Amino acid sequence: MRPVKIANIAQIARSARGARGGRRLALVLVGAAALVLGGLAPTGAGVAAAHDRDDARALLVCNGSTTPCPRTDGRTHVYRTVQAAVDAAHRGDWVLIWPGVYHEKATADAGVLITTPGIHLRGLDRNRVVVDGSDGTVAHPCPSAPALQDRTGRSGIVVSKADDVSVENLTVCNYLSGANGDGGNEIWWNGGDGSGSIGLHRYRGAYLTATSGYGSADASAPMAQYGIFASNATGPAVIAHTYASNMGDSDYYVGACRNICGVTLTDAHGQNSALGFSGTNSGGYTIRDSEFDHNRTGIAPNSLNNDDAPPPQDGSCVRAPQASCTFIEHNFIHDNNNPNAPVSGLAPVIGVGVEISGGHNDTVRDNRIERQGSWGVVLHDFPDSETPPSASHCQGGVQQPGVCLFLAYGNVVTDNAFSHVGFFGNPTNADVANESQTAPRNCFAGNRVIGGGALTSDPALIQSAAVDGTPCGAGAGAGDSGLLFGELVCAAGFGQCPVPGASYPQRTGLDLAPIRPQSTMPHPCAGLPENPFCGR
Repeated sequence: MRPVKIANIAQIARSARGARGGRRLALVLVGAAALVLGGLAPTGAGVAAAHDRDDARALLVCNGSTTPCPRTDGRTHVYRTVQAAVDAAHRGDWVLIWPGVYHEKATADAGVLITTPGIHLRGLDRNRVVVDGSDGTVAHPCPSAPALQDRTGRSGIVVSKADDVSVENLTVCNYLSGANGDGGNEIWWNGGDGSGSIGLHRYRGAYLTATSGYGSADASAPMAQYGIFASNATGPAVIAHTYASNMGDSDYYVGACRNICGVTLTDAHGQNSALGFSGTNSGGYTIRDSEFDHNRTGIAPNSLNNDDAPPPQDGSCVRAPQASCTFIEHNFIHDNNNPNAPVSGLAPVIGVGVEISGGHNDTVRDNRIERQGSWGVVLHDFPDSETPPSASHCQGGVQQPGVCLFLAYGNVVTDNAFSHVGFFGNPTNADVANESQTAPRNCFAGNRVIGGGALTSDPALIQSAAVDGTPCGAGAGAGDSGLLFGELVCAAGFGQCPVPGASYPQRTGLDLAPIRPQSTMPHPCAGLPENPFCGR
């Protein structure tokens, strides 16, 4: 689930729950008050392919909605819906989709529901194969008009407890949450939402677009919630060459997999959402060579005592718990200052590049972070006062009366380059900031300002040995648990700001990013079984 967005802790954590898609507490802080075919390293693809059959088939889908269906030999069946082909597929089969607009609504919960392990869903053109959850027309997919939206509360393509499934080279849009908060996940690998256990292994996604042409400035209204989503799932897994935007919660989400998530997110672009990336109670993943911009917050690993059990957010290695196996590296993170991005529920902190909320042993290194109004990177403890489900009982946290306190410690922030950060001009706004005073301390080293100049930080001189510099892993932190904590509350814009004179941007309307063409898979027919859609 998504982290709590802030205000009065007791008030938020108890009131912001709802069902999945909107039942995620809204992030963050705050607290208290190639794939084989795309040329990518085959981390997940190779594992999945090992289970494929030698006699795999290509099941063809075409509805002729935008492009005439190709002629076949009369013996090859062509399915009219994606779901019909998925239902007919066996392990190792390919479901190949001809360009068109597919208004898929297979079940009350999913547009396309995949429960068969080892099948591969692929569009022939990323921009022209559109799986659309709206009630709109094929001439104008992903519409913005309120009257054309389906508010059933349905997710788009859902892979449910099925190992070794790939989804590639298509667009999914306008699957919205319902009145009770269910649904709104455009593409979802679901290993058992709320179960507290792993129910899905090995997956991959590539050349995917997850977006919505519809949104609302009303934070309680149905809207698209999550773009590309994996929960209760473990790898090896790869999500590559993807784009997500206009989500009320986050463009990308990985959760409920503690420190065994095993997924690499690469060449991702997340923009114009509440959060670019949210990772609740997750670790053992890598986010690299990606871009996050024009969200409220860029990247937000976080701990919550909720149904994305078991907590906490744990970046450590399984076999070396003192080391980090969670990496946020080589990314371009910029301009995440958008007060008018879609938001479902409580708003996240605004103006942050990377925010680690109650997480530990994460590594944030060699990123370029520019034009962040509040903080480039900020780390803080998180007190969660929600009533947890049975699977969560403050594992990894400190149980206090009415509150589970998750501590941020052992994180390393190193060799990042900053430019024009902290321009909101409030106390503590800086390139880097640390609120936590826990041992082993969060460590800051080698960070610099592009073009020269002094790195700004809270506390001051954060990279010195006397504050939170090297040697890493030594002693308690020297974080600012007073003023910085208050500023985080102010930056969430919920409730009364406890810092006199602090000022952060407020919502004035709704901004939606336009849906633009993205790079399609270069050779979508490569390696497939012989079929009429791909020629001989």
